[in-house]
Amino acid sequence: MSSFPIDAVRAAFPALQQRLEHKPFIFFDGPGGTQMAQPAIEAMVGYIRGGMANLHGTFATSRATDEVLLEGRRAIADLLNCQPEEVAFGQNMTSLAFAIARSLGSCIQAGDEIIVTELDHRANVDPWVTLARDRGAVVKFLPVNADTYTLEISQLDELITAKTKLVAVSMSSNVTGTVTPVEQVIRRAKAVNAMVVLDAVHAVPHFPIDFRVLGADVLFCSAYKFFGPHVGIAVVSAALFENLPVYKLAPAPTNIPDKLETGTQNHEAIAGLIGAIDFIQTLGQGATRKERLRSAMQAVEEREQEQAQQLEEFLLGIPQVRLYRAPAGTRKTPTLAFTLDQVNSREAAAWFADTYNMCIADGHFYASTLAEKMHVNAMGGWIRLGLAPYNTDEEIELFKTALLTFVEKHCQSAR
Repeated sequence: MSSFPIDAVRAAFPALQQRLEHKPFIFFDGPGGTQMAQPAIEAMVGYIRGGMANLHGTFATSRATDEVLLEGRRAIADLLNCQPEEVAFGQNMTSLAFAIARSLGSCIQAGDEIIVTELDHRANVDPWVTLARDRGAVVKFLPVNADTYTLEISQLDELITAKTKLVAVSMSSNVTGTVTPVEQVIRRAKAVNAMVVLDAVHAVPHFPIDFRVLGADVLFCSAYKFFGPHVGIAVVSAALFENLPVYKLAPAPTNIPDKLETGTQNHEAIAGLIGAIDFIQTLGQGATRKERLRSAMQAVEEREQEQAQQLEEFLLGIPQVRLYRAPAGTRKTPTLAFTLDQVNSREAAAWFADTYNMCIADGHFYASTLAEKMHVNAMGGWIRLGLAPYNTDEEIELFKTALLTFVEKHCQSAR
């Protein structure tokens, strides 16, 4: 995409200017967390410098903090097309998921069924497995196809029955990049009146999402995956949220979304979240922030798809590489996981870091069920290359050179 403002995008990230031994960092670790945009940094520092305070006071800094939370909710509402009162903040996605799972305990009875998947990060598995264990419910896994790295959607009718009370699924795999057709999952779950929980942590940074159109009950994401600070976000449909019996202090608010936000929130991080969303909207066009955000995410997805396609074709052409990527025609994020013949993935990742300053992650990435099914743990898990909008074509070409050099030096015995 020649029209994508890559120079302006990169200028917004101070970390891209850092050097180690006179070499720039090349950040291919977006799925683990992106770098923070300057507007997010400035918003955090601005809040701190302006005077920090807790909520609901009569004085100016407290009123300003109230406004930070309100504006944070409005910003997420514009990004995801939900209502501001449906947005709650927390420590991270995992903590929010466990809190909501505990709150849903009264809705789950012995013999009820909960559906999770073999593709998901365990943050969208274990909270619901724990809930099932505590309530005597049955857990069923929607399997992943070991050849296509996609969920067996054809088994939905068999797995989701009148006994199903909750279905938890990720919108996109943080390992393979596979985008799940969650619309089909939601449609089937709603046919039996089951709740649907979406893990959108890996999806929000890569394509537009419309919570209202999807019709899910809960959606999770994390600001540090889209250029902001470490703060978790839960979007809970008002219909469920109003009746959610959350665990909270007796004097704490009972209204939504405040009742889920136990304790004092990370106000400076929420300010940074607003800054991150302000940055994203600069990449789009439109009369409103919501329109600009949707346009921006469409532009991001288009650019990332072009780059990911180049990488996919390159990796598929190397005999010593096994790429864990869904076939053509399957929607995917620009996240590519692979292994190298007779090479421990951690050793390879360390070589990329030491030789080229490339930040490339390795391991199971908490998609431990998938890792076990793919038998990758013995080799240190996967090597994961994840793109973000600040990655350049030149960086991708350098990675290609680096990988070919590594294969030549370390994989000869596998030929």
